[in-house]
Amino acid sequence: MSDTLTAERGPLASATAPAPLLEIEGIRKAFPGVVALDNVRFALRAGTVHALMGENGAGKSTLMKIIAGVYTPDAGEIRLKGEPVTLHGPLDALNHGIAMIHQELNLMPFMTVAENIWIRREPKNRFGLVDHAELRLRTQRLFNRLSIDIDPETEVRYLSVANRQMVEIAKAVSFDSDVLIMDEPTSALTEREVAHLFRIIRQLREQGKGIVYITHKMNELFEIADEFSVFRDGKYIGTHASQDVTRDDIIRMMVGREITQMFPKETVPIGDVVLSVQDLGVEGVFSGVSFELRAGEILGLAGLVGSGRSNVAEALFGVVPATQGEIRLNGEVVHIRQPADALRHGMAFLTEDRKDTGCFLILDILSNMETAVLHDRYVRWGFVQQKQLQADCEAMSRTLRVKTPGLDEVIQNLSGGNQQKVLIGRWLLTKPRILILDEPTRGIDVGAKAEIHRLVSRLAGEGVAVLMISSEMPEVLGMSDRVMVMHEGHMTGILDRSEADQVRVMELASR
Repeated sequence: MSDTLTAERGPLASATAPAPLLEIEGIRKAFPGVVALDNVRFALRAGTVHALMGENGAGKSTLMKIIAGVYTPDAGEIRLKGEPVTLHGPLDALNHGIAMIHQELNLMPFMTVAENIWIRREPKNRFGLVDHAELRLRTQRLFNRLSIDIDPETEVRYLSVANRQMVEIAKAVSFDSDVLIMDEPTSALTEREVAHLFRIIRQLREQGKGIVYITHKMNELFEIADEFSVFRDGKYIGTHASQDVTRDDIIRMMVGREITQMFPKETVPIGDVVLSVQDLGVEGVFSGVSFELRAGEILGLAGLVGSGRSNVAEALFGVVPATQGEIRLNGEVVHIRQPADALRHGMAFLTEDRKDTGCFLILDILSNMETAVLHDRYVRWGFVQQKQLQADCEAMSRTLRVKTPGLDEVIQNLSGGNQQKVLIGRWLLTKPRILILDEPTRGIDVGAKAEIHRLVSRLAGEGVAVLMISSEMPEVLGMSDRVMVMHEGHMTGILDRSEADQVRVMELASR
């Protein structure tokens, strides 16, 4: 596998190795109860793409936030072009030529695309007011250079997650920085959009930019990175040229062990139909979706971004109620108008966007985990049974291996993968009979992915019916008993596990 991927890299393998553009030495950073970085080092060369690898909680994003001026290190030194620098904040980092695209998007939804890109740098007319014509022109020129097809005057709230990601990328490029940090930039992109992003990255590399690329996707490392560094448990493990190692070598460095089975799909008894959907639709979004889901079954839902996959999940859970069609649970017609209705019927729903629709970022882990069960299982005579609730939340946190000093830690201080584990724990506490998972392993490292896959398989073995949406084809094919495929708001087919392969799924997804 590695040889094939390396051969496809073409000119990437022959990238030059100039003196370091950015050097990190002896960096330490601690938060209450957690040492996030322990005497780490890192070097980025101009004109190269350097991938940063490691499990969630390994310290990758913390180091990048230090480089981007978000955090101040407790010890250590940062050098730019050989000169020591002290960064006093993100604006200071930008002034030093360092720009970062964060894993969790930070755009302002009620402002236009152009306003988001040039905020604090807006062109002014002779009266000192924002020159909107020039603002649009600058944005369009930037988009033309990057081959991005988005109207600069569209408000960000109307964009898909994928298009918001492209706006973030364009915004970072607009600063013309020497160092560009990309934290999981492809998490919401289709294969076509990933290829587009890689063209942009190669263009920037040819201009002599140094690009730090954080990813959990192994194939991306081999396709785009010249070299990579691995972190584990806040410590620096090593740096290698990407053509010199295999996928298994990297995994061993990341987790300190071998991941022998990424998709531990177990054969379990498939029970009776628990969910039956007939001609489900939301006007103007999707229509005519029909399927059955059985106890113990994992039904994968595949399709390109914009196909309507997440909209189906939202309709089933009452986030955006269906305007047509019928939902039956255990043979009985039910009317789900809001999430509370779905919860009462034993349904649970993990959304794809943990920041906007999942986490309460300013609250602690306990508050985030308990929110779905406060109305029911842990309430007696009008009082919350807090002791039992906390004990169960702590047990769930241990089961999911959430890396945190305690449940009183604010959830926004956790890595993205650990935030995802907390959200999964929230819904498992409801003891659902039907579990809807929308991108359950997005932004999660290989070790945590395997853990979540094992958990999902175990739940199916206990009779839980699982509807799993994923943009990662190996995950869909590896975990599903059947695969339902959608394209532009319509269901295009359902494949049994024995007949589902990447070619057949993509044929149905791109009709």
